[in-house]
Parts: sequence; C-alpha cells; structure tokens
Amino acid sequence: MDARRLSIGQTYKENKLQKIVKIYTRIYIVIIAALVNCTGTYYNRKKRGIVIVEKIFEELQIKDDFMFSVIMRNPKFCKPFLERILAIKIFRIEYPKSQETIDITADAKSVRLDIYVEDGKETVYNIEMQTTENRNLAKRTRYYQGMIDLNILEKGDNYKDLKRSFVIFVCTFDLFGEGRHIYTFENRCIQNSDLSLGDDTTKIILNTKGTMDDITPKMKKLLDYIDGKEPKDDFTRELDEAVQSVRKNEKWRLDYMTLQMNYQEKYEQGVEQEKRQSALRMIEAGKLSSKEIALYSGLALEQVLELEKELQPV
Repeated sequence: MDARRLSIGQTYKENKLQKIVKIYTRIYIVIIAALVNCTGTYYNRKKRGIVIVEKIFEELQIKDDFMFSVIMRNPKFCKPFLERILAIKIFRIEYPKSQETIDITADAKSVRLDIYVEDGKETVYNIEMQTTENRNLAKRTRYYQGMIDLNILEKGDNYKDLKRSFVIFVCTFDLFGEGRHIYTFENRCIQNSDLSLGDDTTKIILNTKGTMDDITPKMKKLLDYIDGKEPKDDFTRELDEAVQSVRKNEKWRLDYMTLQMNYQEKYEQGVEQEKRQSALRMIEAGKLSSKEIALYSGLALEQVLELEKELQPV
C-alpha cells in the first residue's frame, strides 16, 4: 500500500512539473514573439536551445524597418513617397530629427518613430513600416498621435497651435480584412458622417496586399514594390537603386550590425529577467527543490540559491 501511495504521489508530482514546464515554455515563446514584432528583424543564432533566424544586411528590402528608415531620410524619396500616398503636392519637407524620439517625462515610455517630418506649412507626417500583424496597431496610432501632440505642447506651443498631422502605417498585411489598399480615418460625428470634428488629425493604414481597385496605378506600383515585387515605374526603380546602394554602404552595414547587437542584448536581458521572475514564483510556492527550480527556470543552481537567500526573512 505504501509503495502504491508513493507511486501515485510521484506521478502526481511529475504531472505537476510537466504543467509548470509547459507554462514557462509558453512564456519564453511570448518573449521571442514580442522581440520579433518589435524589431522586425530575424536572427540565425542558437542559444539555450532557442533558434532565432537573422536577416542578413544584403537581403534587406524597402519593407524592412532599418532600410525604410535609411531611404526615407532622403527628401528625394520621402517627399514623392508622401505625395503618392496622400495624392497631394508638398512644397518641401523638413526633418526635426531623422528618427524622432519623443520623451514626455524622464520616467515615461519613449516613442521611437520611423520617419517624422514636417512640410514647413504646419503639417506633421509620421510614417511607420509594419511587417508583422499586430492586433494593437489601431491603439498604437492613437498613442503615437497623442505623443506627437504632447511633444509639440512641451515645446511651449498653445494647443490652438497644434499642427495638422498624418500618422501613416504601411502594412504588408490587411489589418481589417476588407481587401482595401488604403484605410483612412478621421474623427467624424456618428449621427452625421458628413460632419467632421475638425481636429486636423488623420490616420492612414496602407495594405500592400489589397485586392480592390481603390487606388491610382502609381500608388499600386509603389505598394507592389514594397510587397516585394519588381519596380515598374521611374520612382520605384529609383527606390530600388537606393536600396542597392545602401546594401553596398559599409557605414550602414556597421550601423545595422550595431543595432542588431543592441536588440540581442535587450532580448537576453529580458529572457534572464523572466527566468529570475519564474524562479522567484517557484520559490515562493515552496513546492519544488532548488535543483528542480534551476532545471525548470533555466537559472544556474547557484543563482537559485542566491534568490532563496534574498527571500529569507531577516
């Protein structure tokens, strides 16, 4: 009877440990997914059994965040890019910064904008490239809009002087699933859709994989090129030549490698922190030995013992 009870108890413990392993495995998968979503890049390194694929510099396309930011730093490309999207003529564009970082307060989350430009006529344009599906994209447009406005006010402007703004996301997927190439949003009255709020804010979601006949041929060629197709007019050929030129530029290669190293360091710091938090939760639960916690958290036994000391009452 005692042997049977021992066997049942051991089986129960093993099943519980298996559940714990599954939970923390899911946590690590979420971390990796978040990293890929934030960076838009891929790694080919393997560490601690996790395989991450890297996109090498020579294979970067216009739709890759780094390449897009580099190309759009040149007004020769950024100006016609905006004109084609918005179907307007822009006299000139100005770069407050090549890639604006907005910090509202010292402890607030920064907003890193891909491209932030002004046209000299009280209009601000923010262009973002998005290659991975994100359900929170709509909320991000709201967040970016708010941060842009607050950044202007922080410089001492009155709210009445807020500039007209366009927040534009170029997506390689259809966020809303309607087949449109372009989704344009403004604040309008629900009871009377012809009545605009007049707050001078516009949010545009572009879809390179649209199926409707809802844009100009020039716009279609631009979106097709971003989606990976061959350039078919003068502007997309110029963009393609610029991409080839960047790929041959050693300075940009070094900048890209440095950026990837920074991403990798942040990734490793995040994984290590999650392992620590996982181990702390297991220690507090008090159901596993130090060796088991080390095994399932991924920390070294010495690290687990150190954490246990930290949790001991003084």
